[in-house]
Amino acid sequence: MRYYASAGILGAVTVPPGLIEARELTKRFGDKTAVSQLTFTVEPGRVTGFLGPNGAGKSTTMRLICGLDRANGGTATIGGRAYRDLKQPLRTVGALLEARAVHPGRSARNHLLFLAQTQGIPASRVDEVLDLVGLRDVAGKRAGGFSLGMGQRLGIAAAMLGDPRVLLLDEPGNGLDPEGIRWVRTFMRQLAAEGRTVFVSSHLMSEMSVLADHLIVIGRGQLIADSSTTDFIQRSSERSVLVRTPDTDRLRKLLAAEGGTVADAEPDGTAAAASAGGGEGTPPALIVSGLDAPRIGELAASAQVVLHELTPRLPSLEEAFMELTAGSVEFGEGSRSAGTGPAQAAAPERSLSS
Repeated sequence: MRYYASAGILGAVTVPPGLIEARELTKRFGDKTAVSQLTFTVEPGRVTGFLGPNGAGKSTTMRLICGLDRANGGTATIGGRAYRDLKQPLRTVGALLEARAVHPGRSARNHLLFLAQTQGIPASRVDEVLDLVGLRDVAGKRAGGFSLGMGQRLGIAAAMLGDPRVLLLDEPGNGLDPEGIRWVRTFMRQLAAEGRTVFVSSHLMSEMSVLADHLIVIGRGQLIADSSTTDFIQRSSERSVLVRTPDTDRLRKLLAAEGGTVADAEPDGTAAAASAGGGEGTPPALIVSGLDAPRIGELAASAQVVLHELTPRLPSLEEAFMELTAGSVEFGEGSRSAGTGPAQAAAPERSLSS
């Protein structure tokens, strides 16, 4: 992890303009600690995903970065400055923390015009961002009548109003259809390619796996991981091998005797969709854990068991996330099975409207 210091403090390193830094960041709500001594950096030029179970403190952390909540300890800065010290915040930071943070009686255009006027942003920029998010045709309609997806697009338009270096987006794909989600993904990647800082939270693991270059993962307000997406997935122990053979019973016994765990790829044992090429006449698939592919191949060869497929399988981001955050689940079955007892580390996440 890199650390930067503003000139005059250590006098040596200049903070990149788009760098987000959290140092020992702490926030309590009464007797609940939502964020606990959280330290990380979000660097320009890449998409950084922000993950955690419900109640982990993600929204609170984003609010602290944007100056909407006051920390009980530590600091959160953007380009070396606290949000409150930015002269024209919308030109530096664009944030989508609550898509419904808009007067329902205002039209989309008037909502954006109001924001633009507070920062000295020309009215022409309003039409530009309306075009950018595909809301030009409904710009004169009241925002209160917008669907959830349209509200998300309006929120993204507001975030982009000042053409900022830094974007913080909390669940930007919420309510969007598949075309909209694809548009958001392409848009965020384009912004990162331009050298901007993109910090985005989401519960859509399949989407984050193809979007995020880097991940910050927290649980119960504390840091769990700060790594590239690839490294995070590789930390998971949930590795297995997909095996197809016409002699499943013999192979199953052979692998179990060697200490492997064998399961059908599908509950009915057919696994027709377990991998590409499956179909009528294709042997059933087995999922084997506890043994690697070379060892499975050696055992099959020694027993003259024919294999039609032997494919190592890496865990998905979702599988890695579930494994590595299992002890940090605030609500639901995970919190009970992990033996954590009553929730103690994170307060319910808050939005702009709270």
